[in-house]
Amino acid sequence: MTVLIVGGSGFLGAELIRQTAGAGYRTAATYATRPGRTHEEVAWHALDLRSPAGVEAVVSRVAPRVVINASSGGADWAATAEGPVRLAMATAGSGCRLIHVSSDAVFSGADVRYDESRRPDPITPYGAAKAAAETGVLLVRPDAVVARTSLIIGDGRSVHERAVRELAAGSRSGALFTDDIRCPVHVTDLASALLELARGDMCGVHHLGGSDALSRYELGTLIARREGIDASRLPAGLRTESAFPGPLDVRLDSRATQDKLRTVLRGGRQFLAPEV
Repeated sequence: MTVLIVGGSGFLGAELIRQTAGAGYRTAATYATRPGRTHEEVAWHALDLRSPAGVEAVVSRVAPRVVINASSGGADWAATAEGPVRLAMATAGSGCRLIHVSSDAVFSGADVRYDESRRPDPITPYGAAKAAAETGVLLVRPDAVVARTSLIIGDGRSVHERAVRELAAGSRSGALFTDDIRCPVHVTDLASALLELARGDMCGVHHLGGSDALSRYELGTLIARREGIDASRLPAGLRTESAFPGPLDVRLDSRATQDKLRTVLRGGRQFLAPEV
């Protein structure tokens, strides 16, 4: 089976490659600027999701049985909203599985807890682009999976963990918000769950968030304690008083999907517990 990881040079993409190659799947991956540093057997392809011809060419060249879109184009509408739809169109009728990774940013946070039945109500340009991508992908490929996730954490390798180290060291300005709540997930759990969905026959929207709801500040203190950093050095603040608008309390209810998976989506209090 050939698996194509779109956005393979990113944090989640690299973990997906590690797991697919480790499982013995033929693995291809795309990059926007440069290939990631991964297994030698991975076939890398340059891809700009804003290019319809480019998307068609890569899909035709690789002929995958599974496509997982783990790309991140930020608030760039052409890349984040339109690119995944181009990918859906390029794979339509091919018989391949399509897994599109989305975000809890599609929600405003007005209602706090969100299960898979809730309609997106984004309040940021990025959230709007992700919501548009979800709609377009499922219109073109009703058999696709849209997997919404939250803050992705690793063993010291995520942007969130780097931010904690820099904030504690004083080399970065800013603060960790105490009123901004999410359901962080470990990258290995998320990648495993995505591959489990890819091997199955489920379709539609699925939530893949961790089982704990944590503020960004509480998440930061857990990261600091695990790494032996003095958590009291972390600056705290309120998003509502900052210059950075965005959703506040967004808790992905992932129980319905979790009940169907073997992969356990651990909570941050579990995977960030200090090693003993």
